[in-house]
Amino acid sequence: MENILIVDEDPGFLEKAKHLLHRGGYDDVLTEADPGQAMERIDRGALYDAVLIDLDMQGLDGLWLMDAIHEADPDTECIVLSALNEARLAVECIKKGAGDYLAKPVSDDRLLAAVNQAMGRLQRSRAAFSPQPEPTDASVAGNAFESIVTRSEKMRRILQEARLHAPSDVTVLITGESGTGKELLARAIHRVSGRSGAPFSSINMASLAGSLFDSEFFGHTRGAFTGAERDRVGYLEHSNGGTLFLDEVADLPIDFQGKLLRVLEQGEFIRLGASAAQKADVRFISATNADLDRQLARRSFRQDLYYRLKGVRLHLPPLRERREDIPLLVDHFLSEFGRSRAVHRIDGEAMRALAGYDYPGNVRELRAVIQSAVNLVEGSCLTLSSLPAYLRQHHRKRSAGKFVPSGVIAPLEEIERQHVLLAYDQSGKNKVQAARVLGIGVNTLRRKLSLYGIR
Repeated sequence: MENILIVDEDPGFLEKAKHLLHRGGYDDVLTEADPGQAMERIDRGALYDAVLIDLDMQGLDGLWLMDAIHEADPDTECIVLSALNEARLAVECIKKGAGDYLAKPVSDDRLLAAVNQAMGRLQRSRAAFSPQPEPTDASVAGNAFESIVTRSEKMRRILQEARLHAPSDVTVLITGESGTGKELLARAIHRVSGRSGAPFSSINMASLAGSLFDSEFFGHTRGAFTGAERDRVGYLEHSNGGTLFLDEVADLPIDFQGKLLRVLEQGEFIRLGASAAQKADVRFISATNADLDRQLARRSFRQDLYYRLKGVRLHLPPLRERREDIPLLVDHFLSEFGRSRAVHRIDGEAMRALAGYDYPGNVRELRAVIQSAVNLVEGSCLTLSSLPAYLRQHHRKRSAGKFVPSGVIAPLEEIERQHVLLAYDQSGKNKVQAARVLGIGVNTLRRKLSLYGIR
C-alpha cells in the first residue's frame, strides 16, 4: 500500500508538500495534479494511508473524490485543503468524513502536524485491534534514563528526580525550550513506570483544531454526527493503562482546558455519541516551551488546570547552559548517522566550532547539524567545511575575537575559554607547554580542553 497521496492542481504546492513530508519522515509520497487521474487510481484499487485533497479543483469536486476514497477504504485518512477559510465549510467537510480541514496558504508546521495527526489516528485505530505495548524488558527499563546523553550536573539532578517520581502516577509537567528533549524525558519516565507494558501516546495539543478536539481526544461512536460512519478510538481510550503525553499543552484553547480538567479530576470520559462514561486509567505527562506564569497572569491558561498538571515540574535547561554535553552529543549523533557513511571521527576545529555555538534549537538543532554534515563529508573525518555556513561564520568571528556572546562585555567564562585556546594554539597544541604558560596543571588544562570539545 502506498503511504500518502497528494491531489492538487498546483504543481508548486505538490512539490513543496512532497518535500516537506519527506523531511518529516514520510518516504512514500505520491502526487497527482490531475484529479481525474487520481480518481482512476482509486478505481484501479489503489489504497492509501492518507490523502491530501484540494477542494477547489477544476472538473472534479474534492468531496466527491473523498467519498470514492472512503468507499474503497473507509480507514483512509483524508485531509481537505481549500483557499476558503470558512468555519461552515470546514464543519461540512469534517462531517462528511474529513479528518482535518486546512485553509490555504497553510504553514509547513500546520501541514505536517495535520499529517502526523492523521497517521496517529490510523495507528490508534489499528492498535485497537492489535495493540503494540511499550517494551517491558527489564534492561530497556533500566537503561531508559541512562540513554539520555549528559554529563551535566544540572541534568543529572533532573534525571534523578524524574527517576524517583517515575514509579508513581503523579502528573508531570516538563518545561523547557523547544528541542531540549521533553518528549525523550517523558518516554523515559513511562518506561520505568508500572505502566511500561501499556501504550505511550503523544499528542500535540496545538494541532487539535476546534471541531476536532472532542473526536480526537475522547473518540466517537458510529452515527455520533453526520459522516461518523464508524467508531473512532480517541487518545484517552487508546492510552488506557498507559501514559498520555500532552505536548505543547499551553497552546490548548481555553475552551478545551475545562474539558481536560474534568478528565483529570473525575478520571473518566464519555465518547461522542455514547451515554456511558468510561474509566480514564491514564498517567498524564505534559510539556510546554511557553511561559506559563505569563499565561496564568493573562488568564489564557487556567490556574486550576495548571496545578492539576503540575504534580511535579521538571525544567530542562537549554543546551547553551550545559555546554559540557556538546562533545558527548556530537559523538552520539556521529555514531547514529556516521555509521552508514563510514564517518567515524571529527577534527578539533570542527568540534570547537560546534562547542562554541549557542543552539537556539537546542539538542534537536545539533542533531540536525550532524546529520547534515555527515552527508557532506569526504572521507572518514567530519571537518569544519562540512558544517553549515552559519556555524562556520560564527566560528570565524569568535576565533577572530569579534564575537561578543551577550551584551557589550563578554562573560568571564567566554574570556577564559578564548584565552586557554589561544595559549593552546600558540604552544603548537602542546599541553605541557600551554599549561606552563597559563600557570595551571596539565590535568586542569585537559579538563578545560575536553569541555571545549578538544581531546
